[in-house]
Amino acid sequence: MNASTSTRRVTRTSQFRIPTMDCASEESEIRRTLEPVAGIESLSFQLGARTLAITAPEVVVKEAVSAIRGAGFEPQPLTPDAEASAEEADLHDLQGVSGGLWRLLLALALATAAELLSFLGGESTAVAAGEIVLAVAAIWLSGLETYKKGFNSLRHGRLNITALMTVAVTGAFLIKQWSEAAMVMALYAIAELIEARSLDRARNAVKSLMALAPAQADVHQPDGSWKATAATDVSLEAVVRIRPGERVPLDGVVTAGTSAIDQAPVTGESIPVDKTLGDSVFAGTINQAAELEIRVTAGANDTTLARIIHAVEAAQGSRAPTQRFVDRFAAVYTPGVFVLALAVALLTPWLAGWTWMQAIYKALVLLVIACPCALVISTPVTVVSALAAAARRGVLIKGGTYLEEARKLKAIALDKTGTITEGKPRLVVFESLAADVPKDLIALMATSLAGRSDHPVSKAIAEGLKREGVAVTGFKALLGRGVEGMVDGRSYALGNHRLIEERKQCSRELEARLAVEEQQGRTVTLLVSEAGVLALFAVADTIKETSRTAVSDLKSLGIVPVMLTGDNPATARTIADQAGIEDAYGDLLPENKLQAIESLAAKYGPTAMTGDGINDAPALAKADIGIAMGGMGTDTAMEAADVVIMNDDPRSIPFTIRLSRKTHAVLWQNISLALGIKALFLVLAVFGNASMWMAVFADMGASLLVVGNGLRLLRASGARSRLLVSPGQAPGGGADRRP
Repeated sequence: MNASTSTRRVTRTSQFRIPTMDCASEESEIRRTLEPVAGIESLSFQLGARTLAITAPEVVVKEAVSAIRGAGFEPQPLTPDAEASAEEADLHDLQGVSGGLWRLLLALALATAAELLSFLGGESTAVAAGEIVLAVAAIWLSGLETYKKGFNSLRHGRLNITALMTVAVTGAFLIKQWSEAAMVMALYAIAELIEARSLDRARNAVKSLMALAPAQADVHQPDGSWKATAATDVSLEAVVRIRPGERVPLDGVVTAGTSAIDQAPVTGESIPVDKTLGDSVFAGTINQAAELEIRVTAGANDTTLARIIHAVEAAQGSRAPTQRFVDRFAAVYTPGVFVLALAVALLTPWLAGWTWMQAIYKALVLLVIACPCALVISTPVTVVSALAAAARRGVLIKGGTYLEEARKLKAIALDKTGTITEGKPRLVVFESLAADVPKDLIALMATSLAGRSDHPVSKAIAEGLKREGVAVTGFKALLGRGVEGMVDGRSYALGNHRLIEERKQCSRELEARLAVEEQQGRTVTLLVSEAGVLALFAVADTIKETSRTAVSDLKSLGIVPVMLTGDNPATARTIADQAGIEDAYGDLLPENKLQAIESLAAKYGPTAMTGDGINDAPALAKADIGIAMGGMGTDTAMEAADVVIMNDDPRSIPFTIRLSRKTHAVLWQNISLALGIKALFLVLAVFGNASMWMAVFADMGASLLVVGNGLRLLRASGARSRLLVSPGQAPGGGADRRP
């Protein structure tokens, strides 16, 4: 690989401050500008702080910055130090909220005074002079930045919102509508500030979770003492002490103590989870009962909590289908109304007999109406709020596309182990089938092979046999079958019925013995050597208490649940009956699950796959939406999935679908509201008596309505009774990356 190729592939996140970017329309404009730039992984906007984070290789970042400058913006690099960047962004954010708001309120007061003076003061020269002074002061306080951006846009040939407002306010001033020009600019500036702050509030809703992780950790020292250390300085494998009532500072594994942990901030579980030796704990969760010591397994920037926040930020940086539609519509709508305003100004004096002043004034009103603020803000604030609400419930949706598409699902394939069942099977039968081999030796061989596998059944066998294994050479996982390896120079395999059939080591007697266990819903694993079958192990898994509710909820939503498993058909049928699932398929290899997804999609339509193992990854990637169980799931499954459920609660699946449907409804409520108000004032502007300040006030009102409607979705994270739990059911325990 040459140096240039290596440079292009090394991804980093670069932060920039763009002083002239503070509204959703400018965000959309920058997104459209960057769409042709290949290699951008994600974009993260903070309108209140006027910052943009670009995740891409260094060469691509330079191309993106050049494209942004070509669009008339001036991105200013922020310090690469994350803390300094955050402090700088916070400073600008604070200035925008406090100083900016008071300045705009003063501008509004001056504009109102100008309106009153115009209405009550008559038409004397002194009154006119006073009105002009008040109007100029109001425009200076509220619209100087808008004028700069507007003239810059006109210079680059872009008919965006700031260009329209610049033309409208300047035109009003030239035709001596001074007070209206001031009112329009003040109301517009206030609306822009409210929109930016509302969108940032939705975007930052999940980021507040980061504050849950303590800044310091109590770290064990070589001399046996404990020292308070910054969490960012704690190394992997360090031992950290957590007292009762304290929050866990970093991800880790319990090495001493037993306690109950409140995991609600990370997984959404409402009931504390018992933790003992070997159990994992997450940063930001709360130790409730007794002192724990943990071995750190992830740095401060790589904890589960941090990865949740990063994943949501990447998802928020993507654009949902409805948002792309609105952006395309706004790109046509604004120039279209501009042309209509020009036609009104030039043609109506000839066609309708209006005076030139009347025609120009109505054209200026149309220019104000042409500002698509409410329309542009209606989609991102809704989508971002829904993504944040899902994250608060322990559901990570990797982009607005999957959030919107979930409502269309007609069938959902559910893996058995870890999705419908607890995924923590127990060894219930250990039977030696080789009279000439000591049972202790058989247990040793089985433990050695099972201990090398991360499959829940293998883990149950290793834990159930309760002994130390020996070294295994040539170890290999056989997908959908089992594992094999060499122990003391001899070849052994630990696998399912299918593997024994393929090795041609099955017999009628063994088939009958297997049938007895399988009819009880148990998973049977056999230890074999080249000489024959050595032992039978039966493992039983129990269905999750929440699985029946989840399946019932899916059916009530009109979605067909189907179970797919690599386990034997008898076990599959037993578990499916307990969960209330009619269709269940067993003995499926990864490629068979893939074919099953294709068949379900052909039969029912859009289909999702839910799973947690490596063998589920192909089906997760093939499905219209892949849903991974994150608590017990493998990294491969979570990477292939579009939605990750951190609490392993299957009720989160219908929750996600309900949230998707609610989001879709709110999106179109907002779009209809924004366009309806625009259409009403368009008619009033041409045929009625709508004034400029009335038009901008209506636009501001529409913006506030759609923002408030979209932010309602943030409350969905707390509405467990409506979206997640059926009535009477107690809560249970347990990035489309391209912009």
